[in-house]
Amino acid sequence: MECAVIRHVPFEDLGSFADVLDRRGYQTRYHEAGMDDLAAIGPADPDLLIVLGGPIGAYEDASYPFLKQEIAVVEHRLAGNRPVLGICLGSQIMARALGARVYPGHGKEIGWSRLDLAADVTVNCLTPLSDGAGHVLHWHGDTFDIPDGADLLASSDMYPHQGFQWNTVGLALQFHPEVTVGGMERWFIGHANEIANTNGIDVPALRQATREYGPDLEASGPKVLENWLNSLT
Repeated sequence: MECAVIRHVPFEDLGSFADVLDRRGYQTRYHEAGMDDLAAIGPADPDLLIVLGGPIGAYEDASYPFLKQEIAVVEHRLAGNRPVLGICLGSQIMARALGARVYPGHGKEIGWSRLDLAADVTVNCLTPLSDGAGHVLHWHGDTFDIPDGADLLASSDMYPHQGFQWNTVGLALQFHPEVTVGGMERWFIGHANEIANTNGIDVPALRQATREYGPDLEASGPKVLENWLNSLT
């Protein structure tokens, strides 16, 4: 099986999800947004598409024209009932592909906090995130409306729309379940300017929270992906 991964910045990669995909027999290939021709990702193949996060807005087509192509790829795959997982920016791209609005939020949500899982979803692939301390990493300032026909999966105190599922094939997660403790050091470097310009956020505090909550997420995050992949079959 093949898994195509659209990556926007090198340090926001598959993280703990990579081992899950490898164990399940996926051959993973990264496609670099802004560099590679995303049209090469067909609406039917590969078997799985994952769209990762990044520090731009899903509505910034004028500055980043490749977004139009990226949104079209996701739209065509979902229309063909082919699996797509979107994380952070990837979730916003999925929302746009499904006709929902994506827009700047009321403030930056950066750091670790708990999610409130939706109680009215019969089967929620996010249930492993309730294990342990139950904290996930947030790193965004934009948000989205829930697309027509999608089910809200989770909320946070700051933003009510943290994830949705569309049919069985579309999973959009505004937060980051894939990060690892070691990998976060690259985030602190890559997002240095944003951290410095966000009130109440600093690297020592983020690092300490990562040490506290990161190990639990490294254990529970891959279970989210396992649950969703199991639902596809």
